[in-house]
Amino acid sequence: MGGREIHPVNLRVGGFWRAPRRDELAPLLPDLAWARDAVAGLLPGLAKLPFPSFDRDYELVALVHPDEYPFFEGRLTSNKGLDIDVADYDQHVVEEHVQRSNALHSKLKGRGVFHVGPLARFNLSYEKLAPAAQAAARRVKLEPGVMNPFKTLLVRAVEVIHCLDEAVRIIEGYQPPPSGFVEIPKQAGSAGWAVEAPRGVLYHAYATGPDGLITRAKVVAPTSHNMEVMEEDLFHLAPQLARLEHGAATRLAEQAVRNYDPCISCSTHFLSLKVVRAP
Repeated sequence: MGGREIHPVNLRVGGFWRAPRRDELAPLLPDLAWARDAVAGLLPGLAKLPFPSFDRDYELVALVHPDEYPFFEGRLTSNKGLDIDVADYDQHVVEEHVQRSNALHSKLKGRGVFHVGPLARFNLSYEKLAPAAQAAARRVKLEPGVMNPFKTLLVRAVEVIHCLDEAVRIIEGYQPPPSGFVEIPKQAGSAGWAVEAPRGVLYHAYATGPDGLITRAKVVAPTSHNMEVMEEDLFHLAPQLARLEHGAATRLAEQAVRNYDPCISCSTHFLSLKVVRAP
């Protein structure tokens, strides 16, 4: 759909420059089916890894759709009562600059810190996973209510199974549309929407002038949504870190951050662990 594997070039306002033909998609089916079954076979091995004991009472936030596992549509919902139209995002989510960081931190107005990503989607929409993904989760005793961020690794694998199964289903029933895009008139206006990126809720909002050119843009990435909760995880993990030697403590702290797969964990040296012990 994107036109190439990395940095897609086929996207345009209103859709895609060209929709694929059936004969272009059909050859993908054997590899997709193989990959789905391969990940299902890998999951039991992953479930045997030693996961730290670390459950927390998060407010989990994700899109929730009445009929499908959410990626592109739904209401912004939490396990603690949030249920809003995505168009009302700015009325409920605020970004704050904190002195200790260059990154903006997101909070829910009047509610506080929240957690987005696979754990949120899994807990809020488990029953809408593909049967193959649900079966894989049951085999490793992964059920709704899991609140250990280290087990996000397992949830990601279950979601991969779901996505591969969904890709097979879409291709098997695919009928090319008359056009890959719809024409969008040039006019003044504004709109915002959210999707579920792999890391969690991704929000975009734009305003355009009468010529159709963008006059204002706002992008809130999942990493920004999770910055505050990542820091809270490290504070709650501190007693365990203090009992470990320095190298092991550093690795565990890095794991805690990478549970969220944030951009910072790959793009920068994101953690410098300093331990001060009482005399």
